[in-house]
Amino acid sequence: MQRDQLADFLRRRREAIRPAEVGLVDGPRRRTAGLRREEVARLAGISVDYVVRLEQGRSSQPSAQLLGALARALRLSDDERAHLFHLAGHQAPLGAGTARQARAGLLRMLDLLGDTPALVMSDLGEVLAQNRPAELMNGDHTRFTGDRRYLAYRWFTEPDARAVLSEEDMEHRSRQMVADLRAVAGRRAGEPEVERLVKRLLAVSDEFRRLWADHEVKVRRADRKSFLHPRVGRLTMDCETLVTPDLGQLLLVLTPADDDTRERLALLRVVGVEEFSV
Repeated sequence: MQRDQLADFLRRRREAIRPAEVGLVDGPRRRTAGLRREEVARLAGISVDYVVRLEQGRSSQPSAQLLGALARALRLSDDERAHLFHLAGHQAPLGAGTARQARAGLLRMLDLLGDTPALVMSDLGEVLAQNRPAELMNGDHTRFTGDRRYLAYRWFTEPDARAVLSEEDMEHRSRQMVADLRAVAGRRAGEPEVERLVKRLLAVSDEFRRLWADHEVKVRRADRKSFLHPRVGRLTMDCETLVTPDLGQLLLVLTPADDDTRERLALLRVVGVEEFSV
């Protein structure tokens, strides 16, 4: 915990906020440039004395819950909120839940990739956006709702979801999915969306329970996969994963691993999209 830096940051953020920004009257008799300490205390639901001790560098380490309340009271941005947690000696939590919309920068990258299949996914495996080549290869994965929007849920509960991978890749793929979900569950411990997905999978899949019990942890990175397309056959793809700074979204880019796959992808662009049932 960096008490002096924390004190300075809180004091400067308090002084930078105009009362009107938090719904308070900005009258002519105010002597302070921003909020008063008692106003911050009221907005955060804590004592004025604790706000004073924080700003003087005399406090005990604030809890993550208290830091969240201060971040809301001071209208901190995501970056400022993460900095606040860092100064207080805590790991900054991710935003509440998983963003349901792909970030604008990732969408622009999808457009720039042209004929290269690519998808934007949440860290829980929900496809948020995909370009036309990815849809031609695997179908439209943005249409799913409920638990089915998570790739891991479909993989462990719907046999047809595995039709796109070769038999020899299935065990590896299952382990990879579970290990990646383990990493997300650790990083986002206590978040209802993550806990709900894990609980549902444990309840419906014997295979998932077996692999979850192994406690393997592995963040999704570069990999090679073989897809079995119903029109053009086997596609061997190198998969590169680029993540956003908060690890909440990722861009999955698939490039042909050999000349045969490159030719089959070119053919696929000609014959068009297959109707997928999964």
